[in-house]
Amino acid sequence: MQIEKFSEIIAHFIGIFETTTEEMRLRAELTAGTGPVENEPTLDDLVANTPAFASDLMLKDYDPDVDYRSVSYEIVYGGARRFGRPFEESIEKLSEIAHRDVSSLPRFGSPQDINVEDDEQLQVFNGPGSVIGYVTQVNVLFDDDYLDMTDGYHAPRDTSFVTERLAEFNDQTEIFTPFASLQRTDTFEGVKHIANDMESYIQVVKDSGQTSLGTNEPPADNPNDQAHDFVLAGSEITGTHMNGKLVSEIPALDDLLPDRGLAKLPEDPDETQTSVEQHDPASSSLEVTAGANLVANIASVINTAVISSVTAIMGDYHQIDAITQVYAYSNDDDIASMFHSSADAADDAGVTAYNIASFERSTYQSPQPETTVDAHGDPIFPMAWRVSIVNGDVSFVNWIEQYHFVSDNDTMTVTTSGSQTTVLTGGNTTLNFSSSFQMGLQYDLVIVGGSVYDINSITQISLLYDNDWVRAEDGADGNAAVQSGNNLIWNFAAIHNVGANDRFETMPDYMHQAEKGILERDPSMPEGLSTDLNFQGYVGLNVLYITGNLFDMTIIKQVAVLGDSDDVTQAAAELLKNNQDAVITIDTGSNTVANIAQIVDYDSFGNTTYVAGQLYSDAILIQGGIIEHDATAPEAAGAKLANEVIAFLDDDGPHGTDSGDGIINGGHDLSWSSAHPSDVMQVVVA
Repeated sequence: MQIEKFSEIIAHFIGIFETTTEEMRLRAELTAGTGPVENEPTLDDLVANTPAFASDLMLKDYDPDVDYRSVSYEIVYGGARRFGRPFEESIEKLSEIAHRDVSSLPRFGSPQDINVEDDEQLQVFNGPGSVIGYVTQVNVLFDDDYLDMTDGYHAPRDTSFVTERLAEFNDQTEIFTPFASLQRTDTFEGVKHIANDMESYIQVVKDSGQTSLGTNEPPADNPNDQAHDFVLAGSEITGTHMNGKLVSEIPALDDLLPDRGLAKLPEDPDETQTSVEQHDPASSSLEVTAGANLVANIASVINTAVISSVTAIMGDYHQIDAITQVYAYSNDDDIASMFHSSADAADDAGVTAYNIASFERSTYQSPQPETTVDAHGDPIFPMAWRVSIVNGDVSFVNWIEQYHFVSDNDTMTVTTSGSQTTVLTGGNTTLNFSSSFQMGLQYDLVIVGGSVYDINSITQISLLYDNDWVRAEDGADGNAAVQSGNNLIWNFAAIHNVGANDRFETMPDYMHQAEKGILERDPSMPEGLSTDLNFQGYVGLNVLYITGNLFDMTIIKQVAVLGDSDDVTQAAAELLKNNQDAVITIDTGSNTVANIAQIVDYDSFGNTTYVAGQLYSDAILIQGGIIEHDATAPEAAGAKLANEVIAFLDDDGPHGTDSGDGIINGGHDLSWSSAHPSDVMQVVVA
């Protein structure tokens, strides 16, 4: 075996020798035996073998550029399948063909090659579902404080009469809010019942031609528009009405908000390093804030439902817009004649109340195709459609209810102490805030097999009881400045519909054919639909078909109730020097009760709505202002303890001129959509 290896090596070298000899022979033949030219430089054979030799060329192996691709299946990823099954399937198909009638087989090139027995069907997709939102926000705050800064005894006060008077106010306002009792629903029967009740009420008002509800309040054209009774009904309402009068502009809320005194938000601290010095001796002052409450409901809804430029309704179209606003207040104050009552406490400025309602309508033009004709100048119309179907009813419901019940009836006996003293028993802030933005899917055409109910309703109720008593005991200095008015009631509601009110047209026949074609799954569009001018420039149509009814309903109800009946008594200072040149300020008003609501409803993104049934369009505005002059006198609570005894401050400490300042903060509570009574005692420093 070893000899064979040697023989192979010898044969290998012999072969190389023969190859080299053959190359030399060929070279000699090609050069015809000529030698090198005289002028041709000779190259050193050893240049390539020097260590300094280098080459920029990279030696690469031969690459045939053949990519490997696996077969169509692999056992690792495939399911359990016998490899013999494809052969069995082929045998079965051949057997089936063999048993056919030869005459039924198609002939090459004949019309029978095309099978027209199986008709193509329209492929449909699932449409969007319903969106229903219910929001209920409730704030309940009891902050009836009792404060006595003397060392004597003063019986607490029974404040239950305030709640009773507010309940009576609520009963009187029911005539102005006929839709406040609507109950939320998401069924067709419930929505239809709400629509029928609202349409019936509005129709009665329209037929009667009445402009008021017949209450004892002055009509809308009276000089003092704080008290008013106003009704306006029709197929459509436009413009802004304030306290029963059509106005072109309204005041700004920021300009009307009262100064809350001790309860206002603190300003940003001064970041400078400048020292603060006071060289004058501390003065004697007393500042009392028993009101300055802020109660506000804020709601905003933007609803697009289904975005479409053209809508076809096979049933009826119901459009209802309603705003009902009412406020009731009593602000009869009993101020001792020895005090300096501010101008804000006058009867004509004790409460500034506004009912403001805005009805607005605008149009939205959806972007049109850039090209409406082809290269030959012929108009472009859709040739195909994509259809989505919703079986049954579709509901877009936003139901918001906001409530405030705040009681801040304070009873205080105050006096000067020779130092700077501040007392805050009011300053409560309760807020309800709700914001909704609902955007639907976009379609070129929406077909509703049933009826459409488009309902927008805002109900606002504001109640304020601010009867205050400011008294002075014997020996008390009468230099106090009393602020018992400066209250603000603000009801603002706005309904903004997007879509022209004259966009409704009679249902064309091809829309019925389109509905029938969808039900029969016909892939071809009706000829009239494909040439509708609303769709010129469209290559295809995106269509939504709702087999049932379409509910687009937004209901907002806001109720704000504030009882702020304060009883403040100034007692004489124990030491005469504690009462000399004392600055006394008492504020039992400066309350704000606000309801703010806005609805932006996108009814259409185009100029055409086809209706096969009847068109019902109703709108109503009701505004009422009730001013009460309640003369209920407060009574002592007897042996019953007060709800809260928040502080007792006396002058048993040092009587020097350097006595510390007193700060009593029994209010300034903050409630944000809290559904349980809350009253947080802040701090007492003496």
